[in-house]
Amino acid sequence: MRKLLTSIFEKLADKFREKEQKVTAIEEKKDTNESRPKCNKISKKSPPKNRSEVIPYKENPARDLMEMMEVPFLALSKNRKNPILYESSDGTRKVKVTRHTGHFLASIYDWDIILFVARKMQEILNNGSDIPPRTLIVPRHEILKAIHKHNGKKEEKDLKSSLTRLKLTGIETTIRNEDSRYEAGFGFLDSWKYTDRKDIKEISITLSQWLYDGICAQGALLKVDPAYFELTSALKRFLYRTARKHVGKSNESWEFSIDKLYEKSGSEREIRKFKSDLKAVVMENDIPGYTMRWAQRTRRDFVVFSRSNTIEKIDHILESVEQNLEKKNNEHKGGDITDMDKHVHKIH
Repeated sequence: MRKLLTSIFEKLADKFREKEQKVTAIEEKKDTNESRPKCNKISKKSPPKNRSEVIPYKENPARDLMEMMEVPFLALSKNRKNPILYESSDGTRKVKVTRHTGHFLASIYDWDIILFVARKMQEILNNGSDIPPRTLIVPRHEILKAIHKHNGKKEEKDLKSSLTRLKLTGIETTIRNEDSRYEAGFGFLDSWKYTDRKDIKEISITLSQWLYDGICAQGALLKVDPAYFELTSALKRFLYRTARKHVGKSNESWEFSIDKLYEKSGSEREIRKFKSDLKAVVMENDIPGYTMRWAQRTRRDFVVFSRSNTIEKIDHILESVEQNLEKKNNEHKGGDITDMDKHVHKIH
């Protein structure tokens, strides 16, 4: 019950913040364009592309990259050494993930840092007044707070290790290169730097061009439930990302065979052990926002994902709250906000 109430209050707070930001943006800039800025185009007023930007902390939902929720780019194990090899059934999408000697592959836990960075970039894009830089500079405690970690010595060490793995993990993929016109390899990060002085502890993070382009693409990001960061099971995190990507806010259910989920996870466990682990997690059925059930048909096992009925009810409440807020704002502004809302880009 405590988790449910916490989730409800967080979602209500998010809605109020989004509405407040929207109204503020409209009041400050009434000529906002309908299309958001392209990352590869810079206006005359924009600083050079290689600049850095210090990002102030503000509570907002994290963001995940949809195309990386579809196929395995991340290890489920924190200590994986073997490469991840994936190829779609039609052969158009291939992924090869390898590690640098002496390091493990970047894991689904390390990815929390990218969820934080993507959120900051989304805020800049939604503002519509600037183009996000590839390099962001953020105070260490803000990253740790955003990914639900304490600000201590162990967490500081773990954060640096995660940044190192994100930089040294090598990616080769045909995603966004379906006709295989070129070959390329890259990491998730180009570089990172930690500044530790008495007066400030900052981390500079430079995304790889491939990851940066993906985050900037129109409609590329999905909000992440804050409760996601409380999931200690990598398998549960994978299942949440699968449900979030495919079910989203739809009332339609999605189902996947065990073989398909095994393929999408990139797990290196034997499939029978994976199936056993999967069934136990599905029976627990406690990933945020979605329900899971085990189904059997024609001697095959499936996992069926649906939106949680509780979350649907919360969304109806939030929609009602948002409509009332909009009505009051329209009365206050004489109807201007309704017209301008059409020009505010929203990511669900």
